[in-house]
Amino acid sequence: MAHHSRTLASLRVSPGKPALIAARDPGGTLGWDKESAAAGLEEARSRLAQLHQLLWAENKHAVLVVLQGMDTSGKDGVIRHVMTGVDPQGCKVTAFKRPSEEEADHAYLWRIVKALPARGDIGIFNRSHYEDVLIARVRSLVPEKEWRARYDQINTFEKLLVDNGTTVLKFFLHISKEEQKKRLQDRLDDPTKNWKFSMQDLEERKLWDRYMEAYEEALSRCSTPYAPWYIIPSDRKWVRNLAISRIIVETMESLGLEWPRPAFDPKSVVIE
Repeated sequence: MAHHSRTLASLRVSPGKPALIAARDPGGTLGWDKESAAAGLEEARSRLAQLHQLLWAENKHAVLVVLQGMDTSGKDGVIRHVMTGVDPQGCKVTAFKRPSEEEADHAYLWRIVKALPARGDIGIFNRSHYEDVLIARVRSLVPEKEWRARYDQINTFEKLLVDNGTTVLKFFLHISKEEQKKRLQDRLDDPTKNWKFSMQDLEERKLWDRYMEAYEEALSRCSTPYAPWYIIPSDRKWVRNLAISRIIVETMESLGLEWPRPAFDPKSVVIE
């Protein structure tokens, strides 16, 4: 288990240090093999379901999972495969797309705050407030002065969340440009996946290098001791799923969750 912890810790972006995304292998296996990874994922999912029950019962903490990555990196896949077995009553997924007119009329964090998980819940953000230093930067949606100021604002915002009982985990799903090409082609070749394909994906792909620059700075500036970024090798879906599930489990185990103690003696209660 200690070996797993060291492996997972190596995926964390050290606070104050460059993320060095380009130096990390998106096709890495982390020393795992596919067969044992399947069993490991099943074990992690089972433990996550138990921990979620504890989180829900104790009602002191919330957990926020942020998923970011280029198109086809597997944000939907993580939600589908890692969160299987978690009680839907206490798990909310929010997908952040192009801001609505109402959202655009507010400060960029407004729609984020509305979607935050309550105590006892796990919240999953499929894309997030980081879009406001990613696409906003790459597509020049706001002036540079404006998006540059957001790194410190985001760090302050996440510190506020953590100080008030929300554990923040952020995952960058790191895929290669070659793997993205395969996955986009698969969406064209498979009639059951045609609906996933968007011509917009091709436009974004043309800006790959600019997105990598934006991600590099966002992860370098906003991986903090209290809200770390993890760079997850995602060319292999089974590596991606196992790594993320284990990091969530280890983090939740570190919270010291306990079953709440009743204010009465259960043994003294007689049900007629």
